[in-house]
Amino acid sequence: MTEFRGKPVFSGIAIGKIAILKKDDQSVKRTHVEDTAGELARVTEAKEKALGQLKALYEKAVKEVGESGAMIFDVHQMMLEDQDYLDSITNMIETQNINAEYAVAVTGDNFAKMFAEMDDDYMKARAADVKDISERLIRVLQGGDGEELETEEATIVVADDLAPSETVQMDKSKVLAFVTRYGSSNSHTAILARTMNIPALIGGKVAVVDGFEGKLIVDPEEEMLEAYRNRYEQEVEKRKLLQELKGKENVTKSGKKINIYANIGKVSDVANVLQNAAGGIGLFRSEFLYLEKDTFPTEEEQYQAYKQVAETMAGKKVIIRTLDIGADKQADYFGLDHEENPAMGYRAIRICLSQPDIFKTQLRALFRASIFGTISIMYPMIISVKEVRQIKEIVEEVKKELREEEIPFADVEQGIMIETPAAAMISDLLAKEVDFFSIGTNDLTQYTLAIDRQNAKLDPIYDSHHEAILRMIKMVVDNAHKEGIWAGICGELGADTTLTEEFVKMGVDELSVTPTFVLPVRKIVREME
Repeated sequence: MTEFRGKPVFSGIAIGKIAILKKDDQSVKRTHVEDTAGELARVTEAKEKALGQLKALYEKAVKEVGESGAMIFDVHQMMLEDQDYLDSITNMIETQNINAEYAVAVTGDNFAKMFAEMDDDYMKARAADVKDISERLIRVLQGGDGEELETEEATIVVADDLAPSETVQMDKSKVLAFVTRYGSSNSHTAILARTMNIPALIGGKVAVVDGFEGKLIVDPEEEMLEAYRNRYEQEVEKRKLLQELKGKENVTKSGKKINIYANIGKVSDVANVLQNAAGGIGLFRSEFLYLEKDTFPTEEEQYQAYKQVAETMAGKKVIIRTLDIGADKQADYFGLDHEENPAMGYRAIRICLSQPDIFKTQLRALFRASIFGTISIMYPMIISVKEVRQIKEIVEEVKKELREEEIPFADVEQGIMIETPAAAMISDLLAKEVDFFSIGTNDLTQYTLAIDRQNAKLDPIYDSHHEAILRMIKMVVDNAHKEGIWAGICGELGADTTLTEEFVKMGVDELSVTPTFVLPVRKIVREME
């Protein structure tokens, strides 16, 4: 006897033969196409057919599991019509001249990977839904008609995973139970199993994380758990109200516009960017590619990460900050010496300029990925014009190498972070050298006020609203505009809604914030005169 354990999603007992469900490998080949308009038309036609199939599945599910269970297929229809998802497919076909099937497959993989890597269990479970709709779209593009899955007799169905559509299409009278290797209790298949009263096993302490009060509560009493459930529902309701702002412009009542972008630290964060309807990515902290590894990430590893983000953002701006290691972000394999004051030490662009091989590897990856979307490159911790010119020389070397190797790349925007008082004071000179400024208010504040932001004892006098900081921001914005370039804010201050109105009045062109702050900031902007 061998016993396996998993996570039950619907209680009950089933006794019968096991039927192992093996799925056909849905391989898709990449092919070059000249007629991109024709491929886009194929996608549109396939999408409409797939929507028809999902509508039929919805109607079937209503009869078998009720309207609540059938809502899954309403969700799938909405996902299939999601503009970010469709934009990614369109962008890949138009910019890479590839076939529709391959564009859908890559987009599906990119989106599924992002969801799978998220911390929230419910969002992780959406990876299976993205795969399901992508596989359906590919099947239609390949001429399939999505026949129902059949089982010969009443069996216990064992599979790596089951898509909701596969679950509903099975003859309920012939399924004793579901057992899957992957999935979660939040997956739509698990929800359907519960609705259909079919015992299912998918993979147990209950815990609550209270992000408001900084608590982790393991195995809470039922009364406390119920209170948290109520609070959660209230938060969901607030989020729903904010969701009404999706698709709306970031424009004041008097017609003044501002870009609202999002800050991310890893590829999977793009899901939050899209979910919160940011206009682009204003800060991709590329150092996390280094911090997550035990050795230097290769050019190819970096290229794949930047490419995936660019493809998924489908033409929306993606500003990638070059390596900002040092200070509070350390990786042992860099072999950095201990420093008494690392915040003002050997870090960021200083490492890149003194170790050009590391820098050039990243730049090559960035320029190679630039043809897959709208990538901009941003350099941190600048204090002089000399540094900017050194960067330009290295960039030209990289471009020359790529041309000689016949590797395509795009002409990208290049900007710098203004996070030192020195950079702010000479921003009039720096503006002549670059395409944009992004103000890093976290470091700018600590350097200007001579307050280490890592020192908790100094929290009472750390004042990001200090008049000196606000004056510097205004100076930087004015100097940028005099030279015809744009200026944004990517530090924490950008999400401070008590200052949003002041930033707009200053003429700040862009605010880049944590994804969840995109809609609250948009709300403030739209309510301004």
